[in-house]
Order: sequence, then structure tokens, then C-alpha cells
Amino acid sequence: MNRVKGHVKWFDPAKGYGFVVADTGGDDILLHVNVLRNFGQSSVADGAGIEIAVNQTDRGVQAVEVLSISPPGRSDTAPLADFADLDPEEIENAPLEPARVKWFDKGKGFGFANVFGRGEDVFVHIEVLRQSGLADLQPGEALAIRVIEGKRGRMAVQVLPWEAAQDS
Repeated sequence: MNRVKGHVKWFDPAKGYGFVVADTGGDDILLHVNVLRNFGQSSVADGAGIEIAVNQTDRGVQAVEVLSISPPGRSDTAPLADFADLDPEEIENAPLEPARVKWFDKGKGFGFANVFGRGEDVFVHIEVLRQSGLADLQPGEALAIRVIEGKRGRMAVQVLPWEAAQDS
């Protein structure tokens, strides 16, 4: 097994796979959704940095384990209005809360999650997902989220794999 650092070329949760491009070049590396799920995520953003363990197969190089994921580089898009006045330290100091996805519509660019033990919905914007290295969420998916009181209610400012909530 070899370790490879690279970036996600593309990943389609509906198809159940995508491809990684190694920093050192070479053929694209298949990334199957089951390998990603073993890492605690059901999607990953295009352009996200990734470190994986790979094996050579008859069909090419395939990822067998995700070791780490880092969000893609900042885009030229403007920050969300709700976050424009936030101190980055305030976001970092918000506690990680265990949550479950209620629904998420990638086409609409948003959805909602529920923090365990709390009744109200938490708004999740697709840009927050992208900045967290994710591309999509599935109903019922377990997450760890940092939540702030936004202008229109509770909203996620960071989304992480479920295991992050267990470690905090």
C-alpha cells in the first residue's frame, strides 16, 4: 500500500465515486464512496486536498483508505452575509456539536441539520460545506458542526465528520 497526497478532481455522491489527482502526477486514482464513508464522510468537495492509501489493481490505482482531507483553496466568492461580521476566532471557539442531517438540497444550495438534544433546525449553506471540504450531505448523515446565532437563527459555520464530535 502506498500513501499519496493530491487533490480531488471530482466526486459525484450520486454515482458513488470520483477521482483524485496525485501531486506527483500520473493516472487518476479512483475514490469510491465506501472508502470515503469509512473516513466518516459521504462526499468531498472538488479541489479538496486529500491524502489516501492506494493499491494498484487490474483496473488501475484505487484509494483503499482516506487518511486526511483539507478544504479546497478559497474561492473568489464573497463570504456569506451572515458571516461577514464574524471574528474568525469566534468561529473557532464555537463548540463542536453532534448533529444529524435533516435534509440537504445541493441544487438549492442549503439544508438543515438537528443538533442532538435540541429541537430547532440549524441552517447549513453549501458554501460552508465547500469550505469544510464537503460537496453534499445525505439525510440522516451524522456530523459534527460548529453553530452560531445568525441573523435568521442558528446556522452552521463549520461541518466536520461525526468522529470530530467524539474527539472533542
